[in-house]
Amino acid sequence: MPVSAFDQDDRLRWVERISRLLDSQFRVPGTTWRFGLDPIMGLIPVVGGLPSLAISGMLILTMLRHGASGSLVVRMVVNVVLDTLIGAIPVIGNIFDFAYKANDRNVKLLRAHYAEGKHQGSGKGLIAVLVLVLLALAGLIVWAAWTLGAALWHWGASAQW
Repeated sequence: MPVSAFDQDDRLRWVERISRLLDSQFRVPGTTWRFGLDPIMGLIPVVGGLPSLAISGMLILTMLRHGASGSLVVRMVVNVVLDTLIGAIPVIGNIFDFAYKANDRNVKLLRAHYAEGKHQGSGKGLIAVLVLVLLALAGLIVWAAWTLGAALWHWGASAQW
């Protein structure tokens, strides 16, 4: 079996290893169900999703620098933003984090991109800036939603019935 260009690039193998750590490193004994550090970090109130968001952003930037096209990067950003926004919803978001695995999805997208021979190394700085802005915006939205939720929770708990 020939080794693909993806597998020959140490940086892309690094992306795959980090993605696996975040999304599918551990297996529930007796099942085929896998999970990683991302949903575990998401259990930490307020700041749990931020490290995962930052790491996902770095993975996307690495993929961008090593062959991902602009349209592919947009699809990857949508995966990460969706994971971040839904993951910020208490309880439902935690369940979603265990199932969605945005980073694994992004690596699969990039592998398919390489398999089709479309990797050209875009070097489009504008797309990189767009990715960073979208990830920062998603982080701010998560923070604001969590802060508002905590305030409403506190207000509801202190209200006298």
